[in-house]
Amino acid sequence: MNAVRKVKMSLQSYDGQKVLWGLLFVSPWLFGFIFFFSVPLLTSLQYSFSTIEASSEGLKVTFAGLSNYIEALAVNPNFNRQLVESLFGIVIDVPLILIFSLFIAVLLNQEFFGRSVARSIFFLPVILASGVILGLEAESLVQEINQQNANAGGIANALGAFELERIMLRAGVNDYIVNYLTGAVSRIYDIVSQSGVQILIFLAGIQTISPQIYEASKMEGATGYEAFWKITLPMVSPLILVNLIYTIIDSFSRSPVTELIMSTGFDNLNFGLSSAMAWVYFISIMLILASSTYLISKKVFYQE
Repeated sequence: MNAVRKVKMSLQSYDGQKVLWGLLFVSPWLFGFIFFFSVPLLTSLQYSFSTIEASSEGLKVTFAGLSNYIEALAVNPNFNRQLVESLFGIVIDVPLILIFSLFIAVLLNQEFFGRSVARSIFFLPVILASGVILGLEAESLVQEINQQNANAGGIANALGAFELERIMLRAGVNDYIVNYLTGAVSRIYDIVSQSGVQILIFLAGIQTISPQIYEASKMEGATGYEAFWKITLPMVSPLILVNLIYTIIDSFSRSPVTELIMSTGFDNLNFGLSSAMAWVYFISIMLILASSTYLISKKVFYQE
């Protein structure tokens, strides 16, 4: 009875109510994972350690040990290369996307004529990259426009990166920093096209900051630069963590490794090797997410 009474008292407290509300909000995902996702997940894990043979009687699953993982990591000529390229691409692109989206969100939060149109323009690449638009015919106008923009943007980005590299090298900037920034310039089209959702999330977070805080800081003599670093950045730091997780997952979903896994399974009918590739890919995602979340969460500011 004492234990039950303690549980009831803990649930009636503020921390207990937060736990209950947290479980309530996460319950749709939890039920969906248990009833719809857990079985395919465990089945793919079983397939990754097996060889799959299709016959008139159905699929014949034979245990094969680590042979699929060995083939994926040591034999297949494309998986390792595309996996490493995807990991390096995430390390380079994710910080750039976060910095760019936060910068644009701060600009779009200012009062100026045509602000709504500007917000729509920055979210437009998300719509153009959606599955509905990409599902149109190859000769459609949208794909033709995207192709012309990509070609024109590639030429302009190459010229801009060359000029930026020349200026920074003359200024004595470190070669590693120069290569990183020039690489960002050459991928500016991809960075802008993948920043629409992040901009909206940052913009929503900035608009929740009380204007009185900025007014008080201005009365104390704080400049706009100081207000950003002392007020805006700490207040939106939880959203930096959210956008970090979203951007990493979105980058992995856009990776050519996903297409390689699907083609191995559904085109070549090698479900065992495809499942092993998927699990190696999944573990890579989890390691990057866990390490980045652990590092960023230490700097997150939560206003109680």
